Formats: sequence, C-alpha cells, structure tokens
Amino acid sequence: MVPKPTLSTSIQPPPGPSAKLVLPSRDTSPNTNPTVFNDAMIIRKAVFIDEQHCTADAEIDSDDARSWHWVLYDDSAATPTPVGVIRLVPPPQAPHARLTEPPAAAGAQGAPEYDWTHEPCIKLTRVAIMPSFRGFGLGRRLVETALGWAAGHAAEIDEAAAQIAARGESPVTLTQWRGLVLVHAQVDVEGMYAGLGFATDHSLGRWNEEGIEHVGMFRRLVLDE
Repeated sequence: MVPKPTLSTSIQPPPGPSAKLVLPSRDTSPNTNPTVFNDAMIIRKAVFIDEQHCTADAEIDSDDARSWHWVLYDDSAATPTPVGVIRLVPPPQAPHARLTEPPAAAGAQGAPEYDWTHEPCIKLTRVAIMPSFRGFGLGRRLVETALGWAAGHAAEIDEAAAQIAARGESPVTLTQWRGLVLVHAQVDVEGMYAGLGFATDHSLGRWNEEGIEHVGMFRRLVLDE
C-alpha cells in the first residue's frame, strides 16, 4: 500500500452514440477516447481484465456511450495518475433475465433490450480501484461522489432515459426517475454497499458474471429540490 494519496476527481459525461470507444493499447492503434474515459478504461482494463481475468471483448459495452464516469487521480506525482473509477448507467436497465437465464433464452428473438416494466433506476457499475490504492476507502468515496451528483441531476438522468425511449423502444409511458439506485455487487463487497445504505434484494438471487458471484442491491436517494 502506498502512503495516503492526495486525490482529485474528474467526471466524464456520456460520450454519446457516435463515439468510437476502445480499450487503451500500448501499440499504435488509433484511440479517440475522451481523455477521462480513457483513464477510466486504463483502470477497468487493469482490474477487470488483467487482474480478474474478465473477457476483454465484453469490457466496453452498449452502456458506456450513455453513461457517466468518475475517475479518481493520485496527484502526488507531477502527472496525475488514474487510480479509481465508477460508472453510472441511467435508466433503462437491461432485463434481469439477461443475467440469470441461459443466453439462448435471455437473448431470444423478440426479447426486449431494456426493462420498461419496473420503476426506473440508475445503476452503479464498474467500480474499480488500482491494487496499491486499496484500503483507503476509495470505493466508498466514489460511490458517495456518484450518488451525490445523481441526487442533484435528476433532470439530466431523465433526459438520458428519454433519448433511449425516443428510439421507439419504450412500449410504456416513460416515468421520471425517483431516486432508486441499483448495484450489482460482487459478493465480497456486499458489506461495503450495505454500509452505504444499500439493501440486498434476495428476489434477484445470485448469479455469476465472468465467473464472479454477484447480488443485486437497492437504495433510494432523496433528490435535491
């Protein structure tokens, strides 16, 4: 563990559907990622792909272009170093069956891409801290940062959901986001989220993502006036 770092935080707004997002590479492959998003991907690649051996092809997904990221930087050196990341996915979310049912059933022809039948929720995902910076409560800090932002930016979250609905994919009248927050927590950090006010929804069961067991947890925010 390094000495307690001096930290700063940067936010990456949704890059948008036209963004060409790629995994950072040490070769000469073209990289047009926004700067903060690229720093987010440096961390995600190091933790999820290199350390946890998740599939590289699945690391950048359809949610990245429409999501917000926060990146923590260690400012101790002359050049800030990205050390932590969190992603906030606005409504709508994918149906839970895509995680718990066999791929052939969950992805059957005609199966919806998004869940429009339940109350809209935001989802916190891709929370990752570089190994040498663990033990300082940075995961908790990132969650609190994202939740604090969300509580004051409900209109932006609703607009992001409306953009998906405008593609003609919503079979119901779109409802406003009322502060519901979902996390798909790896079981070894379930306690951290419980300490942040999240409650495990046992009706969602447990499932494996990339060989790692997860649970679903919810919390409701009080939104700013």
